[in-house]
Amino acid sequence: MTPTTGLDAVILDYNGVIGLHPTRSQWLRLARTASWPDDDLTGFQRAFWSAREPYDAGQLSDRAYWARVLGSHPGPRLLRELLSADTDMWTGTDERVLAVLRRVHRTGLPMVLLSNAPRHLSEVLDTHHWQQLMTRALYSARLELCKPDPAVYHHALVATGARNPERVLFVDDRADNCHAARSLGLTALHYTGRPADLEAALLATA
Repeated sequence: MTPTTGLDAVILDYNGVIGLHPTRSQWLRLARTASWPDDDLTGFQRAFWSAREPYDAGQLSDRAYWARVLGSHPGPRLLRELLSADTDMWTGTDERVLAVLRRVHRTGLPMVLLSNAPRHLSEVLDTHHWQQLMTRALYSARLELCKPDPAVYHHALVATGARNPERVLFVDDRADNCHAARSLGLTALHYTGRPADLEAALLATA
């Protein structure tokens, strides 16, 4: 099997592509761990996301991030429970996507993971078996930058070893991240949950 004609490498997002979006029950588990009222899950999610970008960018410690969400600093035990419930939300994977990526891996096409993720989550993801499919794994907390910052894509492009951005496919479930990639010359696939689309982009035969 040979790589898809015209591609030198692929850059993959994690959540929403390889990783499954959290379920409602997972959100509720985290909210209850935070002692948030069950009837205000939307309010909890708003608080959760309000400080997530600086957390993902490595600018906040675990304790500082959860202090912003909760409005007070969590003790050591509560912090451990919050981290466990938070991490659990992001570690489920789509086996259909992984099946495609295993086939791509056999072609020798370099695959680089590029994920907005806090340090704690990135350390957990690094232990997962599918990481063996990746040439490199880049995380926002380690780069201290989040997508769609242009510098993030530069780091990923260097990691692929490819010289021509147009021959690198960027795959992400967020349209704004794809738009940023295209503006820098990369080819982009806005992934909407259809593994067949990913397979067609990566394994189509000429």
